[in-house]
Amino acid sequence: MGFSRVGLLRAGCAAVATLSLTLSAPGAFAQESPETYLQRIEAIDDAGPHLNAVIALDPDAASDPDVIAAGMSALLAGHVVLIKDNIETRDMPTTAGSLALKDNATGRDAPLVAHLRKAGAVILGKTNLSEWANFRGDRSSSGWSGVGGQTHNPYAIDRSPCGSSSGSGVAVAAGFTWAAVGTETDGSITCPASVNGIVGFKPTVGLVSRTHVVPISTSQDTAGPMATSVKDAALLLTAMAGSDPADPATAEADAHAVNFTKGLAEASLKGVRIGVLRRSPDRLPAVTALLDQAIADMKRAGAEIVTIAYEPNEAIGNAENTVLQYEFREGINAYLASLPGDPPARDLAGLIAFNKAHAQEELRWYGQETFEESLAATDREAYEKARETAKRLAGAEGIDKMLKQYGVDVLIAPTTAPAWPIDPVLGDHYVGVGAGALAAVAGYPHLTVPMGQVERLPVGLSFIAGQWQDAKVLKIGAAYERARTAKLAPPSFRNWHE
Repeated sequence: MGFSRVGLLRAGCAAVATLSLTLSAPGAFAQESPETYLQRIEAIDDAGPHLNAVIALDPDAASDPDVIAAGMSALLAGHVVLIKDNIETRDMPTTAGSLALKDNATGRDAPLVAHLRKAGAVILGKTNLSEWANFRGDRSSSGWSGVGGQTHNPYAIDRSPCGSSSGSGVAVAAGFTWAAVGTETDGSITCPASVNGIVGFKPTVGLVSRTHVVPISTSQDTAGPMATSVKDAALLLTAMAGSDPADPATAEADAHAVNFTKGLAEASLKGVRIGVLRRSPDRLPAVTALLDQAIADMKRAGAEIVTIAYEPNEAIGNAENTVLQYEFREGINAYLASLPGDPPARDLAGLIAFNKAHAQEELRWYGQETFEESLAATDREAYEKARETAKRLAGAEGIDKMLKQYGVDVLIAPTTAPAWPIDPVLGDHYVGVGAGALAAVAGYPHLTVPMGQVERLPVGLSFIAGQWQDAKVLKIGAAYERARTAKLAPPSFRNWHE
């Protein structure tokens, strides 16, 4: 049986004793018991720093019949996983963070969740997120939702967890779970992974089913693993991946759904040609210094470094915006129409009306301009032209062209800037330094691995390659992870200035 956080009975255990379990090096949390994770969530997420990473819990998850049937020889036997709350689970509501879906108990598992259960994973609960995966309005604060409130970064609780997979990133970093599942349309796995000091992997679009996941874009949406190591992310991905007849994008998935952990331990950077995407001017010297240290580490490990001048192409972003608005309107209308029961909205127009009727709870901090623009995005011809433009510029004339022109195996860049202060009034203060949008729009794999910290704030290093090159990216990322010399301090669970 699933339980909402409000309905959980608390034992009132002392927070200090459990909090001490978290003050260790990043990646120190191995597979632990569900009871240990529940205690840590109670001590840190509910009491203590109040990170607000977890929306719902199922304390009986270890007794799930699928987990028991899988047995201890299963791929993920007993491994505890948290699921972003825009992915359906049969035992807990799926809210997308919105009060409009607070009672959305569909009784069905998304296929990716069913795969995890059959692999023996213990689905302990659901994580908070930027409401509607941050596709609602302007000036949002990443990690805020009407259902879960504001999620906080464990490295500096007054700073952003990024999003939209905010709770998943924070939960892994804070030791609330062995690993978590996030979703991404553009940056929603990789950004929170980077600023929370963990590994995040956005796979090739179509490697993991999107059925029963609250949609934004059929072109760009995917779920992916978030963990404390590349190996754990690869293990989780291995269980999640596969074709789904209900999701045409996954038609080729079975042909590419290998054991992604195979070869990771032996992976080497010797002879690997790495293209470094350099932007001018240097926007954040401290981040560039970390990149230079990472490059030196990779050179010592035998990699060949190729510098590539890179500047974002505004035409990609403009075309992407047209694509996302059109596909969101179509996708969310179909999703809401499919829901059992009597939800308060059956289409996008109904969601807009719901938010207006509950403006104090839903619209106090920011609006729903994106919803309204998407409602008006009905020009099919303009959409199809924008989709072709975005895919071509990001893929064939973007990532593919650079890989071929410079003869490199992978492209790297800083994932994003360090976490910025949380500001619900003015919204996010995001400073873009990476190239993740290319991978998002093209639908190609994008891995982020911690590369160091700036003033105790984590920064990740991105690894990007071509379609279906997921295993290759993971191997190169794992080899870098072993070669890294930067020191990674644990979360402080304090305000940044303290």
